[in-house]
Amino acid sequence: MATGDGSDMKHEHGEDSRRTHNKCSHCDKVFRFKSKLNQHMRTHTGERPYQCGECGKRFIQLYHLKDHMRTHTGEKPYRCEECNRQFGALGNLKVHMRTHTGEKPYRCQECSKQFIDLSNLKRHMRTHTGEKPHKCEHCNIEFSQSNDLKTHMRTHTGETPYRCEGCSKPFATLSHLKRHMRTHTGEKPYKCEECSKQFSNLRDLERHIRTHTGEKPYMCGVCSKLFSDQGNLKRHIRIHSGETPYRCEECNRQFNALTNLKTHMRTHTGEKPYRCEECSKQFSQLGNLKAHMMTHTG
Repeated sequence: MATGDGSDMKHEHGEDSRRTHNKCSHCDKVFRFKSKLNQHMRTHTGERPYQCGECGKRFIQLYHLKDHMRTHTGEKPYRCEECNRQFGALGNLKVHMRTHTGEKPYRCQECSKQFIDLSNLKRHMRTHTGEKPHKCEHCNIEFSQSNDLKTHMRTHTGETPYRCEGCSKPFATLSHLKRHMRTHTGEKPYKCEECSKQFSNLRDLERHIRTHTGEKPYMCGVCSKLFSDQGNLKRHIRIHSGETPYRCEECNRQFNALTNLKTHMRTHTGEKPYRCEECSKQFSQLGNLKAHMMTHTG
């Protein structure tokens, strides 16, 4: 009996000793092995002893470096048994498998939305906190996600990595290219539930919906006039500012809206695209055609 008690006491003493010796002095986390504690301490000290010979990037742990090296070699030893997609790191395969199982182990404590990996949850949390850790060095605009900053940077660099195969027009973002492609395919995937009119992009549908709801969310800061479309508000603002950014190359006359310049250009070209269905008389402006139609209707 005594021997058993002594053994238990010795075991408990050993457990207490391990907890004391393998405990992080910064965050009180306890590790089973001293080597694991040493690795963990690098998260506090910032030490990254493992360096990539290709690009110089440094890592806290050796297996992180090994995973990274596959981005240079192209090696992808981990294969998904469901769809045969291959990955360079085991962790990426594990996350991918959740797209098949539907598992979403990371839950937002604010709204209960669930995510398949921790990084997606962290990005989502910024919608609640308002945190925008990614700042543009050129204009100081801040972004919640690094991808949004990368896209924004193209407004400064002029980079347009996406090109239309139909007309070679370049674009700064893939989403802009996809919207443009619909001008070639004629695809209109966005339908108004009120009148069934279809649109090639979501923004046009949202603008159109306001013709049914009467919503005018954009207000002029000078005269408080309301507009259903931000573009219309911008054009209206020029009435107050006097800005006339559109210039006629024929006579140098300037206009505050592109549509006004296009209409004016017909005085030079002689184009009259509006035809009266009653007498075939043609007009350069729609307003003039409407006024003319009154002569027929009385």
